[in-house]
Amino acid sequence: MTDLALYRNIGIFAHVDAGKTTTTERILKLTGKIHKIGEVHDGETTTDFMDQERERGITIQSAATTCFWKDHRFNIIDTPGHVDFTIEVYRSLKVLDGGIGVFCGSGGVEPQSETNWRYANDSKVARVIYINKLDRIGADFYRVVKQVEEVLGAVPVVMTLPIGTEDEFVGVVDLLTEKAWIWDNSGDPMNYVIEDIPADLVEKAKEWRERLIDQVADQFDDVMEAYLEGETPDVETLKRCLRKGTIHLDFFPTFCGSSFKNKGVQLVLDGVIDYLPCPTEVNPQPEVDLEGNPTGKFAIVDADKPLRALAFKIMDDRFGALTFLRIYSGKLEKGTSVLNTFTGKTERIGRIVEMHADARNELESAQAGDIVAVLGMKNVQTGHTLCDPKFPATLEPMVFPDPVISLAISPKDKGASEKMGIALGKMIQEDPSFHVETDEDSGETILKGMGELHLDIKVDILRRTHGVDVIVGKPQVAYRETITKSVEDEYTHKKQSGGSGQYGKINYIIQPGEPGSGFVFESAVTGGNVPREYWPAVEKGFKSMLDKGVLAGFPCLDFKVILTDGAFHAVDSSAIAFEIAAKAAFRQSIPKAGPQLIEPIMAVDTFTPSDHVGDVIGDLNRRRGMIKSQDPGVTGVRIKSDVPLSEMFGYIGDLRTMTSGRGQFSMEFSHYLPCPKNVADEVIKEVNERNAKKNK
Repeated sequence: MTDLALYRNIGIFAHVDAGKTTTTERILKLTGKIHKIGEVHDGETTTDFMDQERERGITIQSAATTCFWKDHRFNIIDTPGHVDFTIEVYRSLKVLDGGIGVFCGSGGVEPQSETNWRYANDSKVARVIYINKLDRIGADFYRVVKQVEEVLGAVPVVMTLPIGTEDEFVGVVDLLTEKAWIWDNSGDPMNYVIEDIPADLVEKAKEWRERLIDQVADQFDDVMEAYLEGETPDVETLKRCLRKGTIHLDFFPTFCGSSFKNKGVQLVLDGVIDYLPCPTEVNPQPEVDLEGNPTGKFAIVDADKPLRALAFKIMDDRFGALTFLRIYSGKLEKGTSVLNTFTGKTERIGRIVEMHADARNELESAQAGDIVAVLGMKNVQTGHTLCDPKFPATLEPMVFPDPVISLAISPKDKGASEKMGIALGKMIQEDPSFHVETDEDSGETILKGMGELHLDIKVDILRRTHGVDVIVGKPQVAYRETITKSVEDEYTHKKQSGGSGQYGKINYIIQPGEPGSGFVFESAVTGGNVPREYWPAVEKGFKSMLDKGVLAGFPCLDFKVILTDGAFHAVDSSAIAFEIAAKAAFRQSIPKAGPQLIEPIMAVDTFTPSDHVGDVIGDLNRRRGMIKSQDPGVTGVRIKSDVPLSEMFGYIGDLRTMTSGRGQFSMEFSHYLPCPKNVADEVIKEVNERNAKKNK
């Protein structure tokens, strides 16, 4: 029986290029899990094991690994930084107890760091902060600490101070023990000495240590009282205060170092043990019923309770489908049967493995607090709950965003068609933000995802991993349709053809809804003109028409239907008659309600060196962008803007040309806005031409 107090389930998350994967690599070396360090730029790191990751030098999917530090077991997940793969961060944070937020010493708090920080706040995950790359030109530890306060609205508690800057960065001052850790230039993380603080940093260290005590002493009344009476808390007391405040998200212990140069990582590992929670110290997972409503019960982290496990990731590899599970309570044993509450079916647990990136160790069993993978699960998908068949329960599921971009693909030859279908089936299971549809008219396969890079990688995986050669069309934007004015109307569905007929009359108002409200239906019928049992049929009829708008066949959003009156026939009326009436009413009334095309607007965060700001802003304006803010930093300017997705294709190439390769950007979906008339006309014309071609 393992002691859960010695477990730490942690994730490493940050913006692209802040050094997450390099930091993970150093942790694995220090904990003895690997003996040779691999570098991202050489394509040799442990957790970036996909071909696409090694070539592009970015993390695409989260990778899990287990290691030990000072008798504590770390289950670590290295997550992607690129905005197109935030889904991986979101689902990893959902099952973790703590995290390390990595920030670049020169780049500071970058766009994706903000998104990931927001996800971590939503998931209530305790974190320590690690400010990395202090050996880089332009690195400034104190500036990044200030940005954490101002941009993220977080409270960093500085635990270590850098000794030297940029090329002269040699080590850190540990404020708790008031000692300096100095590394030599051999590159071996174990070659360090602990000595007195350098004379030029003594005053600064004293000032920051006092600030640390001020920030944490109020966690316990007795510590605060003693401190106010002039008594300085000892190191163990400070650690106790730090641990409590970190777990309650009051503040975030902040460390510094350079993972690439092997300096400062040990103190971060100690911080994980000292301040981040073990599985029993976090709020237990709430259980819900099949409709998703809370039941008031919780999955208590205890190996003796009934089994509760959440499938948070499916990965297909050369041995078959791997289902990653976070076990919240109970035990998972080889050969036993578990119930999937989503499908209502039981499945047998074949092999249980502990993952180390793409290598694995076989296990006989696993228990509450563990993160493991199971082979051979047939019908389990991301977000499904596995539990003890005698004590069924469902854990709070995951919610994934809708795709904003689509791409048409077709196999190059007939033989590839079946192969493509199987490959896409596996890819959908692995990534819930990736959708696949078949266009009924043209027979084309439509891929839908979170951005250009997302779909680019998917096509690459299809070609290389699954060996399916495909022809790729142009990316398409996920336009939507809505209405601009209110319409009061009525419709009667009457059909008589021998025997019992069909009759249903509805009077209704269709009106524009609030942005983001989707489709809302309500009934204001008084008396029994439309009996209550037919109301759901009317709603169902309208709802079934939402997928195909009247302008260009895009889905309809943000409008409300109010059923005001109607009539029925004692013999001929039925639910189906009222459903048909509602469908026809939609076709009749939406064209009168001022239908309008709306387009996805992206929140774009662009970084540019100062001397190219004018060009970049001019280019964003040309793309119909609305500039929201400009934030000058040491190495350049961050420009935040709202830009229609349709104008953002190929932006990275243009940005690099304008900024001599130094510009970067990230974007995520923000909201929908009406299209200008000229754009809407162009889109509608294009759709009509496409449909005409298909119908030939």
